[in-house]
Amino acid sequence: MSAFFRWAHRLFDLGLLRSASLLVPAGQRTEWLREWRGELWHVQQACSADGGHSWQAERQVMAFCAGAFPDALCFWRAGRPQRPAGAAMDGSARQCLLILGALAAAGYGLALLLPGVCAERSLWQRKVNPNLVLIEHAGSDSSQHPTIAPGQFRSWERRKQQYFDGFAFYRVERQPVEPEFQPASANPEANTWRVAHASPNLFTLLGLPVRLTDPDPVDLEADASGDVPQVILSETAWKREFGADARIAGATIRLGARQVKIAGVAPDGSLALPGGVDVWVLDPEAVRAPGVGYVVAHLTALGKEEMWTTCVHITANAPNDGEDDLLAIALDARKPGPETLFLFAGFLALLALPAITTVSLGEASVNPHRTSWLKRLHRWSFLSAKIALLVPTIYFVSLDLAYGCTLIAPEQAAYLQLLSTFSGCLFGLRWVLKDQRQRCPVCMRTVTHPAQVGVASRTFLDWNGTEMMCMGGHTLLHVPSLPTSWFSAQRWLYLDTSWNFLFAGSTPPAP
Repeated sequence: MSAFFRWAHRLFDLGLLRSASLLVPAGQRTEWLREWRGELWHVQQACSADGGHSWQAERQVMAFCAGAFPDALCFWRAGRPQRPAGAAMDGSARQCLLILGALAAAGYGLALLLPGVCAERSLWQRKVNPNLVLIEHAGSDSSQHPTIAPGQFRSWERRKQQYFDGFAFYRVERQPVEPEFQPASANPEANTWRVAHASPNLFTLLGLPVRLTDPDPVDLEADASGDVPQVILSETAWKREFGADARIAGATIRLGARQVKIAGVAPDGSLALPGGVDVWVLDPEAVRAPGVGYVVAHLTALGKEEMWTTCVHITANAPNDGEDDLLAIALDARKPGPETLFLFAGFLALLALPAITTVSLGEASVNPHRTSWLKRLHRWSFLSAKIALLVPTIYFVSLDLAYGCTLIAPEQAAYLQLLSTFSGCLFGLRWVLKDQRQRCPVCMRTVTHPAQVGVASRTFLDWNGTEMMCMGGHTLLHVPSLPTSWFSAQRWLYLDTSWNFLFAGSTPPAP
């Protein structure tokens, strides 16, 4: 090997050592580099004696220089501030709130994206007239089944009423539908709809803002007796069968054996009427046809005063001069909204919470040390913030689970929301209390490194339980394995400054 190549190899080896030295802390870099250069000289002399200036000898020297990088990396790791092994798992108060806030935002964002939740939210925002009631027989098993005969309705309508100033009647039956153009749904079963034949004054009585799709809207009640009856689509049927297409304005469809004209769309959430109606036909003959139906009545001021609950028993004159035992049910109370279900389930969860966990925060202390009022205020504010973020998280997640799938029936969705809300509130509040009990009252970080202290056989003679420490050197937490009369709840032991040397370099940042 020529002198030039030997000189180039020496320069390359020194360059490797110099590059590796950049990983060593500055205070130890000079001494480290001096030791490695001294070792390099001995390695070069040994390789030259064994193999002269051969390529094999140079490879051995280069391999030695490459070993400087792992050694320098060890120095670099040793020079970094090291946190205790369990400290990486400790959650700060800020991190906990950020996670809860992210979960609440994710639940709300998902609620805005799911079509089923968006549709239900649009229904909840619509208000039902509080002066409207549904009249049915008191012996009826369910308000979903019609009970009032047309003759009974005509008898009430002819007589002067003290508590009601308007009645409307409708009956529901299934009829085949032949649209003028093919609907968006290609399901053959969708050609049979639930058709409601209603008295012409139904929508006037409801005060419902029907969205007319016809460019030349007409008075529905006045035009109900025309040659081509006007029909009103439910919003659900309009979206399901026609894809919310506004081109159905003035379109005609065949209901059974007659032709009808689509005049508008009624928002489902404002109706709150039983029957699951797809299309409404305003027909004067509805009150003369055989069969039973539903009666909607509007309360007078006196009737509103007597309607002191959402369901009131009333006695009315029957067509045969007898008396009928009836029920008047407020339409706005027929179906509880999601907020009502959430509050009810949350209240049940609060009642059940003491059965699965203690509601105490374990404020006991074995010494007279007390934190400042500012620290105590910070701790209670943190607890309130966790609950404040947990509540909307559970609310939106329950809505996503209940109404995210459009195939679930409304009744089943309500039960699903009730169950998910109860479970979320129960176990969510349990987690909030457990997390709060394991947070240092000084720095609000969770205590770590659980250690078992004592033995079970000496429970009544000595303390037996779990001890955990705050990695900031502030407190020790003692939790008894078996609560006794002298040690029934967890206790905080506040550490003085003499303990600080054990936690040097591990003090967490201020919350």
